[in-house]
Amino acid sequence: MALKYTVLGAGAMGLRFGVLLQELAHAQVDFVDNWQPQVDTVKQQGGVYVSRDHEDRHLVPIKIYSPEEYAGDPDVFIVFAKQMTLQDLLERSAHFFHPDHQYVFSGMNGMGHIEKINQYFPKEHVVAGTCLIGTVLNKAGDVDFIGKAGAGSINMAAQTGTADDRVKEIVADFTAANINPHLTDNFYGTLLTKVVFNSVINTICTLFEIQMGQFIDYDGAEKLGKQLINEAFDVAERAGIQLLSTREEEWQTIKYVSEVTNPLHYPSMYQDMSKDRPTEVDYINGYIYDLGKKYNYEATTHDFLRNLVHLAENTRKFRK
Repeated sequence: MALKYTVLGAGAMGLRFGVLLQELAHAQVDFVDNWQPQVDTVKQQGGVYVSRDHEDRHLVPIKIYSPEEYAGDPDVFIVFAKQMTLQDLLERSAHFFHPDHQYVFSGMNGMGHIEKINQYFPKEHVVAGTCLIGTVLNKAGDVDFIGKAGAGSINMAAQTGTADDRVKEIVADFTAANINPHLTDNFYGTLLTKVVFNSVINTICTLFEIQMGQFIDYDGAEKLGKQLINEAFDVAERAGIQLLSTREEEWQTIKYVSEVTNPLHYPSMYQDMSKDRPTEVDYINGYIYDLGKKYNYEATTHDFLRNLVHLAENTRKFRK
C-alpha cells in the first residue's frame, strides 16, 4: 500500500511529483502552498490543469491548502519550495510536523535547504534528491510536464547515507509513479552534482534567455561548460565531497539533457527571471564560490556569473 504524502510547495515540480504519485502509484496526496494565488486558483477550478509538452491540457482534481488551514498527518513530506521562500513555508507549516514518525524528501535546486529542514526533522528522517526533469508552471493552477511519460530521472540519498525500510518504500512509490529514482549512499555528493549541472545550464540559459537546445547548439558551449565544471570540481575536491560523476561525465550529462531530453526547456532560473521573481543563483553558482572560499579557492567564473545574473535581475526594473 502506498504511503500518504503531502507536497510542501505546489509549484511546477511539486505538482509533477504529487500528480504522478496520485495517478500512477495510487497514493493519497495533499498539497500545501504558501503562494495564495495558487491555492485560491486550484480550489476555484477544482484541481490543476496539466499539459504535457503544451498538449492534452486537462483538469486533475487535487486537494490543496494554505499552511494555516492544513491539519493532515502524512507519512512523507515532499518539499519543492524555492530556496528564498522555504523558511517561511516551514515556519507556517510547523504545527502539523511530527518528526518522530514523518519523513521528508526534498528535490529542490541549489544548496541551503537541508540545514533549514534539519531545524524541524532529524537527519535520520531526511532524504534528498536531484531532478533531471523539466516542468513549467505556466500560471497559477496550470502546469506543463516537459518530456514524454517517463522522461527524466532523479538521484536520491538518505542524509545518514543508509536507506531504511521507509526510504525504500519511498523509492518504490517513486518508481511506480514513473519518476525513475536512483538511490545512492552519497548524500552531499548527490546534491552537489546537480548544483554543478545547474551552475552551467540554468545560469547561462537565463542570462541569454534561451532554451537548453539553443545553448548546446553553440560551438563554444563545451568550452563554456567545462570551465564552470572544472572550477566546481576543484571546489568539491578541496571540500572533500565526492561527486557522482567525473568532470567529463558531468559535461556529457549536460550535453545529453540539452540535446535529447529537454532541448525545448527553459530552466527554472529563467522562469523565475522572466516572471520578475528573484533567482536562486546565490544557492547555485554563489554556493560553489562561497564553498571554495572556505578552502582558499576562488571559483571566479561562478562568482562572475552570479553577479551577471544579479545585474540582469536589477536591469529588468528599467523595462517597466
